Amino acid sequence: MNAPDLHGLADEHFITNRTFDEMPVGARASLTRTLTQDDIMSFALVSGDVNPAHIDAEYANASRFHGPIAHGMWAGALISSLLGTRFPGPGTIYEGQVLHFHLPVRAGDTLEVEAVVTARDPERKQLTLDCRVVNQKGATVVSGEALVRAPTQRVRRPLTTLPTLHLFDPDARLATWVDGWAADIAAASPEGVARPVACAVVHPCDATSLAGAMAAADRGLIVPILIGPETRIRAVAAELGIDLTGVHIESVEHSHAAAQRAVALAAEGTAEMLIKGSLHTDELMHAVIAEPKMRTKRRISHVFRFDIPAYPKPVLITDAAINIVPTLEEKADIISNAIDLARALGVATPKVAILSAVETVTPKIASTLDAAALCKMADRGQIVGGVLDGPLAFDNAISAEAARIKGIKSTVAGDADILMVPDLEAGNMLAKQLEYLAGAASCGIVLGARVPIALTSRADGEASRLASAALAARLALAWRQRRP
Repeated sequence: MNAPDLHGLADEHFITNRTFDEMPVGARASLTRTLTQDDIMSFALVSGDVNPAHIDAEYANASRFHGPIAHGMWAGALISSLLGTRFPGPGTIYEGQVLHFHLPVRAGDTLEVEAVVTARDPERKQLTLDCRVVNQKGATVVSGEALVRAPTQRVRRPLTTLPTLHLFDPDARLATWVDGWAADIAAASPEGVARPVACAVVHPCDATSLAGAMAAADRGLIVPILIGPETRIRAVAAELGIDLTGVHIESVEHSHAAAQRAVALAAEGTAEMLIKGSLHTDELMHAVIAEPKMRTKRRISHVFRFDIPAYPKPVLITDAAINIVPTLEEKADIISNAIDLARALGVATPKVAILSAVETVTPKIASTLDAAALCKMADRGQIVGGVLDGPLAFDNAISAEAARIKGIKSTVAGDADILMVPDLEAGNMLAKQLEYLAGAASCGIVLGARVPIALTSRADGEASRLASAALAARLALAWRQRRP
């Protein structure tokens, strides 16, 4: 919101007050602010007021307000902001406030707050102000009266720069994305391309893997085929209270046999995707690689999808899990796999940043030579579907300002959809730093085989496992129409 110019003393770099003598009866000032959902969540965090009418959409939708509303005192806080920063401003002492709440305020509402001087006490330097908050329709949502002691000396101070507030709930971000995709499937006709995906769940013999798979089934993302020792699977389901009525179970003796059977179902086309359960990654991937019908023209690679608090859109990172030190040819496949996934996720022309330690080509760093070669391969049509640039250091790959400072002119720099790392060590460290230090939300899948594979980690929570299943299901649905 923009501060009014009070006698030419206010600008964007300073905070300035009005003294008692400058505020006659009838003097007025106002500010405007549009409420966002982040404002509601921020107020709940700061105040501790977690009334579900404000932050629980399911509860709020069933209430008399038919949706979440702002805390009443949020509008009251806007009055305090006007009085404390502009009218009268710094030096003001709040002595009393009466508020009346008339209408609810919702995310998206634009409020105008106005204060008018109605009485003055020269002896006490006290002002009485009529306060009113109206919404974009002109309706009064809050009214009241404030009593303040106004400053007598001019105050003009440099405006303090506040820290940036990032509101980010990783599990909630993943859940929102999954729910949106599940809604797309539910909205499609039963005979349409968006019907749930047949999924082989490999050895779901612990609580986490079985619960994650069944959560994906409950949301209509997959039709599960549970493969493993049936007695163990049913015992885990009983412990979790999961009803397996109508769920197809293929009983095999152990995890090795489960991997082989799941791969066989995928090879014959019965299963459109795989989800790793409680077995080692090597065990499942060995079965995948050993089956000739699971091979494609591409190298198998892994892609993480990240939602990062400080980045404005989801980003894919590859390869941080399978290819240790990929060759130039293998890197071309890794990029092509990631481009196919990005396009399936709705990015028409993905921007691929090929990472290195520096943004200049130098024979002293092999990854910069690979990056330059990959970009030329894209120019010659050997890699299609995306826009490539590299080498790019991480800062100028994700920050337009960093790229500008370094004089990099690129449509990719600062706006990357895909980050291609030079090797597994760099990618694995980057991915874990984003998750554990930056609070990012992640999920991931394996590409390059006949079907996508949700390759979850034992450390992944249910939200991440569910999102990985959704990611694989989305790609499997895209492949019904066109395989790369």
